[in-house]
Amino acid sequence: MNTPAFTALIGALACAGLLCLPTAARAQPADEPGPETPADGRPPQPLWEAGLAAFGAQSPAYPGARQRTRNAIVLPYLLYRGRVLRAEQGTVGVRAAKTERMELDVGFAGSFGSAASDNDARRGLPNIGTLVEFGPRLRWRLGSAFGGNLGAAVPLRGVFDLNNGFEYRGMALEPSIRWGRRAAGFNYGASLGLLIADERLADTFYGVAPVFATASRPAYVAQAGLVATRLSFNLSRRLGPDWVVFGFARVDSVRGAANESSPLVDKTRGTAVGLGVSWTFARSDRPAER
Repeated sequence: MNTPAFTALIGALACAGLLCLPTAARAQPADEPGPETPADGRPPQPLWEAGLAAFGAQSPAYPGARQRTRNAIVLPYLLYRGRVLRAEQGTVGVRAAKTERMELDVGFAGSFGSAASDNDARRGLPNIGTLVEFGPRLRWRLGSAFGGNLGAAVPLRGVFDLNNGFEYRGMALEPSIRWGRRAAGFNYGASLGLLIADERLADTFYGVAPVFATASRPAYVAQAGLVATRLSFNLSRRLGPDWVVFGFARVDSVRGAANESSPLVDKTRGTAVGLGVSWTFARSDRPAER
C-alpha cells in the first residue's frame, strides 16, 4: 500500500460521498442479512449515519509477500440502510433481492496497491495499483451456532486498476463462512474464506514476464485458481451512543495455492492487524428499512 495509491482511493470515495467503515466497526455481528431491529431488544438502527473514522493497519503487500505495508488514515463515512440502496456491511450499492434467509446485492470493494520499489521480490516489476472491485454478492443466513449468528457470503467481482485508468485486471471470487456474536457490550466474530482469481488477476500479483526475469527471479506464467485461504477475527465495542472502537486480525495462507511456486511468493503465511475508532456526529430519526 503506497501513499499515492492510498490518496487516489480516498479521493475517489470522497467524490462519491460514500465511505464505509471496516467490517469490525459495524453493528451487525456477522456479514450476513440481518433485521434492522436487533434481536437483543436494542432500538432499530437509523436510516443513515454520518461521522469520522480513524484507522491504522499493517499487512503484507499481497498474499505471499514478505514485505509489509503500514497505513493510517482519517476519513468521513456515511452509512445508509435503505430498502434498495445500501452503504454498509462491506459494500456500497444496490440490494437486488432479499428474503428471510438470502440477500443479493450489487456493490463494490477495494484494496490498496503497493510500489514495486518497496518489495525486494518485485523490484523492477510494474507497481500493483489500487484495485477497485465491482459486482454481485450473494449472502445467506444459516442460523445460530455457538451462541452467535452463522452466515455465508459469495461475492463475484470484476477488478479494475484505479491508478491505470480503471484498466480491467480480471475477476475475483471470495466465498466465506462467517460467525458473529454480541455479548457483554462487545461485537466479535470470525470468518474463514477463500480468495480465488482468474488468470489475468493472478498475473497481476504473481506473473513475471520474460522481460522482467533475472537470475534470481525466473519468468513465471501465473495460473487461475486459489490465491489464499483467509482466517479473520474482528472485535468492536461501543463507547456511548456516538463512539465505537474496533480492531481486526487476519491470517492469509498461500499453501496449496495455484501460484505458490511463483518467484514472487516469499512466504506461505502472513498476518494483518488493524485498529480504529469511529465517531458518529449525525444520524437519522427515521429507522432503517428492511
